Amino acid sequence: MAQYLPLLVMLILAALFAGLSFFASRLMAPQRPTTAKAAPYECGIVPDREPAERFPVRFYLVAMIFIIFDIEIIFLFPWAVIYRDLGAFGLWEMLVFALAVFVSFIYLIGHGALNWGPVAKRVQVVERTASSTVRRVGVENRKPPDVPAAAATSPGGDPWA
Repeated sequence: MAQYLPLLVMLILAALFAGLSFFASRLMAPQRPTTAKAAPYECGIVPDREPAERFPVRFYLVAMIFIIFDIEIIFLFPWAVIYRDLGAFGLWEMLVFALAVFVSFIYLIGHGALNWGPVAKRVQVVERTASSTVRRVGVENRKPPDVPAAAATSPGGDPWA
């Protein structure tokens, strides 16, 4: 039981710190709020408009991925120090943990958590032929190319035909 005493003391200190922090912030909060006190402070610059938009959800997904991989690294260091003592059980336990992290990472990538660019629009594929391309690009206001005299004598007399 004595081996858990430092843990108990640390939990009590953490609870006291959290409670005292809430109490101190309540005690030192501004009692007479004004517009200037309630305004956001941006490095001395007075904001003249609201931000364009809120952070997208993808920002938080990337933050969660970062935290997940940090936790995995934190668990890998102690495991690497004592992996010989753990034996096969420790190896399988770490493989299950790494697999769970990897599967969640693949899930997030599959759902677009790391797609930060503009949303890709699907382009309707149109079969192109010579007539549809010319019609789409248009021939108005074009200068006819220099055509040799033999080629200019087409049946209709039009070098474009």
